[in-house]
Amino acid sequence: MTSGVQGSDRVLIIGGGPAGLATARALTIAGVPFSIVERHTDFGGLWDITSPGSPMYRSAHFISSKTMSGHEGFPMPEAFPDYPSNGQILSYVRSFAERHQLRAHTRFNTKVLSVSKSERGWQVTSTTGETSQQETYRWVVCASGTNWHPRIPELRGADAFEGQLLHSSAYKDAESLRGKRVLVVGAGNSGVDIACDAAFAAARAFTSFRRGYHFIPKHIFGQPADVFADSSSWMPPWLSQIILGLLLRVLNGDLTRLGLMKPDHRVLSSHPIMNTQMLHYLQHGDLVAKPDIAELTKNEVLFVDGSKESVDVVILATGYDWKLPYLADNLFERVAERPTAFLKVFNPQEPSIFLNGFVETNAGAYKLFDEMALLITETIAAQLRNPSLARDIGRYVAGPAPDLSGGIAYVASARHVGYANVNALRAAMARMRKRFGWPTPADYYSRPHT
Repeated sequence: MTSGVQGSDRVLIIGGGPAGLATARALTIAGVPFSIVERHTDFGGLWDITSPGSPMYRSAHFISSKTMSGHEGFPMPEAFPDYPSNGQILSYVRSFAERHQLRAHTRFNTKVLSVSKSERGWQVTSTTGETSQQETYRWVVCASGTNWHPRIPELRGADAFEGQLLHSSAYKDAESLRGKRVLVVGAGNSGVDIACDAAFAAARAFTSFRRGYHFIPKHIFGQPADVFADSSSWMPPWLSQIILGLLLRVLNGDLTRLGLMKPDHRVLSSHPIMNTQMLHYLQHGDLVAKPDIAELTKNEVLFVDGSKESVDVVILATGYDWKLPYLADNLFERVAERPTAFLKVFNPQEPSIFLNGFVETNAGAYKLFDEMALLITETIAAQLRNPSLARDIGRYVAGPAPDLSGGIAYVASARHVGYANVNALRAAMARMRKRFGWPTPADYYSRPHT
């Protein structure tokens, strides 16, 4: 192990995906020195399908539109389709890094093993294969992503099942399903995408949900759904729920006719499923809806309604645990195993460590990462140059956390613990910027680099 000390007033950004790169751009504009460490060979985070552990699959597309999804001041190319492919998103992320000359600040193939507080700052141990090193940074930004640690439920009889049982993170393309009888478990956007792949390629395809869900078309009246939603953002959430619920009833009809359960919650009360292709396959019999699993046997799946199906492959699209494996478990408070933070960013007990990207909301994420990066950068600049302001910021983030639900009662599930309504989150971040006289994202990111 080698040992060295980075300059005492440096920032370490862990992760070279969109959240880490957004933070790096903001720090560059402010003239705050930083380093990025990325465990893979290049930028891109989960969008790099070649990265070990990436949950990406060939058919994956963005579920938010190019119009609403690009970084502030760096829109996605006009030539992109409304919903870019995973390869296009990867090229966009890397072009963002090149545009802001972030490669020179980055060490690739470097995995952070531990981050711990010392008298000199944050002691960081990392490895580049056989060589480990220790460095000290004054600030750390955790931007290592949320979709790297598969959540695998306990299934009765799983040990007896002789077919293939895998998490969706290990699924890559439809060819692997060719000629097989496939069950996809879970109603997230990955789950419905993979179920559609199975409907197209597999000999027989099934999907299993625990509850009923609302399916939002990717286009409404010829517009991407999030563009349509943004045009009506003036509506209070309860009115949006009523209007969208009525609209979906007209567009999709009664989904129980397709074997799906009736939703037990109002539209927008769960993370949106941006997919109606699944309804197409259900309508044509290429995909069969089943309820929750009761038990697995040697070569069958038994469901809670008493039905059973012979299955070769079970794909568990059952989500991810939000882990920070390089931090002590008690460094961030956790609710339902998810780290919590003021505005999804600040640790009131440790003002020199931050999160970016650990948020789930009902809109495109990249502009949120930009807004979070601005808050992080202004806070670091205050700690570096204005101790009195830094103390005021510390008192602010130690105060009562704002309600980020937007008045929506989200479904009771682990995924929705701490779920944020995008309008409520942006309003809360705007209040903090106004409180301390900080610029808007549009103004900040139009500044020349320091």
